[in-house]
Amino acid sequence: MKIVFLLLLFQLSIFTNAQTCEELMDFVKSESYGTTYRSYDSDAISKVTFYNVSIDYQLYYFAIVCFKRNNYSYNCSEYIYQVASNTKSYYSMNYRESAGKAFWKYIQPYNENLECAPEI
Repeated sequence: MKIVFLLLLFQLSIFTNAQTCEELMDFVKSESYGTTYRSYDSDAISKVTFYNVSIDYQLYYFAIVCFKRNNYSYNCSEYIYQVASNTKSYYSMNYRESAGKAFWKYIQPYNENLECAPEI
């Protein structure tokens, strides 16, 4: 039932309210183990976790970005992005130099796919 609901949402692209975005994040987290990249030195990004989720034999790729609040890595706000299959590879090769630059170059361009990202 949950998968049918999410497929309908994917097909109609109606991820516009916060509750639906939170439900999507919960679903993605429950369906897949993520790979997390922590950014202790970043002023804005605490961590980015990448997930691969299979729905009806099709693979979807997500990044959940945890933006710091008050410059503390344990206090952050999460947002989900639907990204390309190679985004994780590109981000992982570049985030140590600058998590912010890697975010802007490889994740932020996908901000409108789900309409769950903050306006920054």
